[in-house]
Amino acid sequence: MLDDNLKNLIQGGYRHYLASLKLGARYGQKLMIAAIARTLGGVNLNPEGERLQGNHVCVVEAGTGTGKTVAYLLATIPIAKARKKKVVISTATIALQEQIVMKDLPDVLRHSGLQFSFALAKGRGRYLCLSKLDRILSRDPDPMIPLYEDVGVSDQENQLYQQMMQQLAENKWAGDRDNWADEIDPVAWSKVTTDHRQCTGRRCSQVRNCAFFKARESLDEVDVIVANHDLVLADLALGGGAILSKPSETFYVFDEGHHLPEKAVNHFACHTRVVATSRWLGQTEGQWPTFMQPLAAASYVITIGLPIEPLLKTLRQKLDQLQPLLAPFIGQMDRSAQVVRYRFVQGEVPNEIALLAQQLSLQFAELARLLEKITNEVGKMLEDEDSPVPQVDLESAFPILGGWWTRAENNMELWQSYANSTPNPKWPVARWITLVDMGETVDFELVSSPILASHTLTEHLWEKCAGAVVTSATLTALGSFDRFSLRSGAPEDSLFEVVPSPFDFAKSGVFAVPKGAVDASVAALHTQSIIDLLPQVLNPKQASLVLFSSRKQMQEVQGALPAMWQARLLMQGDQPKHALLAQHRAAVDAGNGSVLFGLASFAEGLDLPGKYCEHVVIAKIPFAVPDDPVEAAMAEWIEAQGGNAFMQIAVPDAAIKLVQACGRLLRTETDSGRVTLLDKRILTKRYGQAILDSLPPFTRELNR
Repeated sequence: MLDDNLKNLIQGGYRHYLASLKLGARYGQKLMIAAIARTLGGVNLNPEGERLQGNHVCVVEAGTGTGKTVAYLLATIPIAKARKKKVVISTATIALQEQIVMKDLPDVLRHSGLQFSFALAKGRGRYLCLSKLDRILSRDPDPMIPLYEDVGVSDQENQLYQQMMQQLAENKWAGDRDNWADEIDPVAWSKVTTDHRQCTGRRCSQVRNCAFFKARESLDEVDVIVANHDLVLADLALGGGAILSKPSETFYVFDEGHHLPEKAVNHFACHTRVVATSRWLGQTEGQWPTFMQPLAAASYVITIGLPIEPLLKTLRQKLDQLQPLLAPFIGQMDRSAQVVRYRFVQGEVPNEIALLAQQLSLQFAELARLLEKITNEVGKMLEDEDSPVPQVDLESAFPILGGWWTRAENNMELWQSYANSTPNPKWPVARWITLVDMGETVDFELVSSPILASHTLTEHLWEKCAGAVVTSATLTALGSFDRFSLRSGAPEDSLFEVVPSPFDFAKSGVFAVPKGAVDASVAALHTQSIIDLLPQVLNPKQASLVLFSSRKQMQEVQGALPAMWQARLLMQGDQPKHALLAQHRAAVDAGNGSVLFGLASFAEGLDLPGKYCEHVVIAKIPFAVPDDPVEAAMAEWIEAQGGNAFMQIAVPDAAIKLVQACGRLLRTETDSGRVTLLDKRILTKRYGQAILDSLPPFTRELNR
């Protein structure tokens, strides 16, 4: 139980915060603080600081305006410090991450009377690798260099790298990608960054100047770490404690927590490209003697590597046997689809593919084992001043070996999944082939993905962490946490709570379905109805946001609107998002109307308070695209168990997305406006009332 001292500390911090900022208490915020404090304060620890039982997860849906960030900071930090735990706050978006680090944490520190320290955590991939940059710019005749894939540097890239080196030398840049003045092309950045397998770590000659390690050192000293879902999941996949604090020593807070299951599914998926992997094996086989030559003085390393060259050849030959087996399924692909795929029914692959996959998995496992062993030996020599191999050769070899080891291991995991594809009713897996058109060549990507994150999150997070808070404005679907629980595997003994928003929805907003709205399932008719209705429902002097589920439909509507509306219209994709929003705000500030056309990414996280968005128009109920392989496999799994996939998956998912879209209207307690849905199905279909009941309680104008 939460002792009186901690209770008083949390309550005092809240009172101090409100008084200092001259704010009034919010009922939902108080409820959220209490729910989190009750959960984390009730966690029992043994003398070694390990959690003894469950009841350690708190799941809170808190509507816009609740002040949920302040609530979880005030509740979590005092308990974590008292229990000698770290707080790791994880977000899904950079925007929220920046807001927490730049605004929310400083505000709480300044105004609550609580004492704590905090830092931002990012993965290696956000930081420059000085060794790689130096190697590219030095143009040394390094025999290892040909072994890097895509190592060629264009004139434009070379100019960028020269600028980076100059900015570093003048202390105008610290090597953080996010702090570079301009957007960096992903391909150009990939050549000068690294990952945990390729990084020589403390053994690197550049470690004292390394941006990643400078940032990493601060994490050990602070009370609160702000990260993102991808970084947390990467750390958990490595066993926890590799990048962030150990799960057993951590209270996690997952803000934007509705994204966590999807992020986890993507993170634990396996994939390989057949042609690219075969080419990599062939290149490596041909260059293996050249690669090993600088390491020849370490005879034991040469001995370890002896089986690798013939193993590379065998693997390439096995992969060549795969392509004829895939041909029948490739022939069934719909080449007119936006993404050309074939999904195996219930994730089960044919026996002849499974048999070959079994052989590939064993051989890639052996390759990964040998590469791991050599990598470790090279790592030891890097720490040995009397190493028989020069440091420069070791530093060149290590990242290449690490990259190969990772690639071999990824292939091993993919082929293990394809070798054992008998459907598991409890933990379903989707498997599919995607056609990858690369212009002159075509490749085939094989993918294996869990359908649910429940198993992986249970194993890596819920069972290991000291405690966790999951919060978002959209965790329930159709009035229940069942959807989130199914997908996330949140423990049954978790505290699930919905706290109210301070907004007066009925007074501040209207939800309307206008006369003339049609059934959106008839695409051509629906598009024409939008073209006809938008000039009627939009106010040319207002700021409006029009949300589409299809880029094709958005472009068709934009092209068909009258010239008067064309002049006021800004469409996602025509220019960068930040430029588009700046132009929108400038038009509104000048007293002119402005209409933003956007897709799904504008339906969530877009913050346009007050006059910047007084009308949200939603083209249709946002049902998921039916050809997504994970969603299709999920529907298949539900139906196989006697369920109704449409009502159990499609409708709840669409309801959540519709709530998120409606959430773009009221951003502060003084906002007001309208939400208009141009899809009559919400009034005519049997599921429509359930979706209506899940929406914020706006005043309704429903033209049946």
